[in-house]
Amino acid sequence: MDLAYLLTPLITWITVGPIKFLINSARARRWAFDLVGNGGFPSNHSATVSSMATLIALREGMGHPAFGVAVTLCFIVIIDANSLRQHVGRHAAAINRLAKDVEGMAWLRERMGHTKVEIAGGLLTGIAIGHAVFALFARG
Repeated sequence: MDLAYLLTPLITWITVGPIKFLINSARARRWAFDLVGNGGFPSNHSATVSSMATLIALREGMGHPAFGVAVTLCFIVIIDANSLRQHVGRHAAAINRLAKDVEGMAWLRERMGHTKVEIAGGLLTGIAIGHAVFALFARG
């Protein structure tokens, strides 16, 4: 097995997480440990799937069936990140408003989805990391 395919999503996830944390901290003007997780710039999920699609495109070609599967997965992840998860966040906000006076009610995280800019940032970051992995793990 070619380790580049295994390492690409891992490298992307490990790279994008700290970038997102630093950007969130700069925006909040404090260490934003409470913002770690879903949402924020760039989208970790979009970066991970786009890095893999990029690596497949560079190594196998855009005509390869694996590239088609990777692009399909990209679309699913992007749609989920932008629409479904934003709706979940809106529901959490509504529940938090309704339950603000309920004792013992756990606060629900409201920031769940990504904006189009966060997704685009994730896609561009993933494409860049895919190119970097391709260069680092060049086939001899």
